[in-house]
Amino acid sequence: MGSSVVIDQTLDRQTFATAVLEASHDRPVLVDFFATWCGPCQLLKPILEKLAQEYDLTLAKVDIDQYPDLATQYHVDGVPDVRLVVAGEVKPGFVGMLPEPQIRELLGQWGLRSSLETAIALVETLVADKRYPEAKVQFDHLFDRYPGHGAVAIAAARFLLQIQKPEDALQILRTIEVGDSPHYEKAQGLKGLAELHALALAPVDGSEETTGELAQAFSRGAQSAVAGDYDTALNTFLEIVGRDRKFRNDGARKAMVTLFDCLGPDHDLTHTYRKRLMQTLY
Repeated sequence: MGSSVVIDQTLDRQTFATAVLEASHDRPVLVDFFATWCGPCQLLKPILEKLAQEYDLTLAKVDIDQYPDLATQYHVDGVPDVRLVVAGEVKPGFVGMLPEPQIRELLGQWGLRSSLETAIALVETLVADKRYPEAKVQFDHLFDRYPGHGAVAIAAARFLLQIQKPEDALQILRTIEVGDSPHYEKAQGLKGLAELHALALAPVDGSEETTGELAQAFSRGAQSAVAGDYDTALNTFLEIVGRDRKFRNDGARKAMVTLFDCLGPDHDLTHTYRKRLMQTLY
């Protein structure tokens, strides 16, 4: 886990050089140039402390009013001003208050990975290799170590979908609250996919809703989505929309929207089928 180095009144430029520049050869250092009168600085402080722990970073906090010479040396014009120091090199970071997801994205661009991201990558490798018992053990550890973390819930839900347990996946996804951005948005897309999984696995009861021609097509579309063949799934659902939009309460169109959410707005299939859906509807 990371640690925090607080630049206090006893430190000068030379001590800063030792505690930050030299130390960065062993572990990256986040330098937070701040001021006590700065509101955004106070909001950013707990976020940086949390990320320093997750990413195994040293966090150095520099009060620009106590150390104007350091602020001048590093051309700090506004606060908060956050820099990354690696191997003695001070890299540009960001100025002002940023939401936590954007800071995480920036850390990723710097090539940094949190302990949580490393653990999730490991368990996803186990899932990809179909080493399911080992993956379950690792997920148990993750839930213990990161209780209530949206990223763990998302990864676990994907795992449960792969082993054909959509209802369990839905139960986990419902624990992600609306304020947990961006995990909540991902959870909504996965919920729709889990519902498609449940439909694909649902038993046939002999009714027209489950045995008719459109019902069989809808089931094929759901099964294609479960298998990850999103092109076939989207094409199948689009055909149903064209034939009977009211089928299953506009279910085929809703299924397409669900897959758009899963694929993301920039995916080629999203662009293609969103356009085709609009042409079909209007």
